[in-house]
Amino acid sequence: MSVGSFIDAVQEQVDALHSLVFRKHGEVVAEAAWHPYELDQPHRLFSLSKSFTSTAAGFAIAEGLLDLDDPVAKHCDGRGDPRLLIRHLLTMTTGHVEDPTNLATAKTDWLDAFLAVPVEREPGTHFLYNTAATYAVGAIVQRLTGQRLTDYLRPRLLDPIGIGPIEWERCPLGRDVAGWGMSATVRDIAKFGQVYLRDPDGILPPGWAHEATRKQVDNHNDDRPEVVDWQQGYGLQFWRCRHGAFRGDGAFGQFCVVLPEQDAVLAMTAGTNDMQTVLNLVWEHLLDDLEPATVPPLALRTVPGAPSTVEGRFEVARPRRLNPHDWRPSHEQVPTIRALTFTPGRIVIEDATGTHDHPYAHDTWVRNGRTAATGAWSGTDFTLKVAYVDGPFIRTYRGRINGDELVLNPSDNVSFGPTTYPPVTATRAH
Repeated sequence: MSVGSFIDAVQEQVDALHSLVFRKHGEVVAEAAWHPYELDQPHRLFSLSKSFTSTAAGFAIAEGLLDLDDPVAKHCDGRGDPRLLIRHLLTMTTGHVEDPTNLATAKTDWLDAFLAVPVEREPGTHFLYNTAATYAVGAIVQRLTGQRLTDYLRPRLLDPIGIGPIEWERCPLGRDVAGWGMSATVRDIAKFGQVYLRDPDGILPPGWAHEATRKQVDNHNDDRPEVVDWQQGYGLQFWRCRHGAFRGDGAFGQFCVVLPEQDAVLAMTAGTNDMQTVLNLVWEHLLDDLEPATVPPLALRTVPGAPSTVEGRFEVARPRRLNPHDWRPSHEQVPTIRALTFTPGRIVIEDATGTHDHPYAHDTWVRNGRTAATGAWSGTDFTLKVAYVDGPFIRTYRGRINGDELVLNPSDNVSFGPTTYPPVTATRAH
């Protein structure tokens, strides 16, 4: 098998990978980005951020600021269940029976809200994925160091391994949110994995890579046997995998997979709901001894069809000072969309967040700031896909124009909520 066969399989079975970097024996042997994504474009990492937070905790432990077996209350002014340890936060064995993240983030002080949630089980005995626990670790590190996680990690990790500027979302109190919210390039992800694979310069605290990535707790789940690589054990904000591998990962296919037996690292960004299939293909195609490979140019699928056919068909009265083909949706349906303006090769969408200009083509993706679009027409039917290139999300607008009426059907490729929305009915503005 080969990198090429992996890419072929991914393109056939996964919708869709955005970028990848494959390193072996410390060298980059293959890298690729699917247009309109780029290798040096920062991408949202979601829960892959957790592994960076774990690393910050490792440095704080090495510097004597805290210990894995410290009670959480010691660093939180006595608040929280006295049984709860730093170790339990990092291994997601806090004793909660339901993830308290939504409860915590509904308040201004997320740490205080998290500590107020009752702990029903004995900490350390029950694995439950718990992003609020990661936030608590990050908040404690930031309280102890007096720095944001990004600033604390900069001289200790990011600069030494060559990671450039990164972004991290903040909570209402100004802390990096720790459990998600980081953006970095796929090349940065690969560098992060490399230092956990081999660290000849001693960048990480001694023994931390082993401690963080070994199986600390069991996370077997009889209810979801199909996601086998989420049941191989959990470390300190790292997942164990089959084939002796470990990884950090984030929603919709953000991966940092470390394969010690192959002396390899695979970093990927994506927009997929089927993360297990991605890993299945890694095991199928990338465990052999691979040679460096040059990857041909790649691109996400564009919208089939023809260029715009609506030029001049829907004029708007000049006194309104609106562009041709301006549509005003009925406000009873999806009120966030306020108007759509059609001109050849361009659709402008007005919603509650502003005006969004989407130049597009039917045979390629057209970049415009943080978005890229492809679209096509078939008679009076149209499809527009808008990719937000700093993350996994692609919104598709399918519409049909019938005389003075437009029916628009928006949908998303991936989402933490619904991926389809009620149709929007719009009428031509006069």
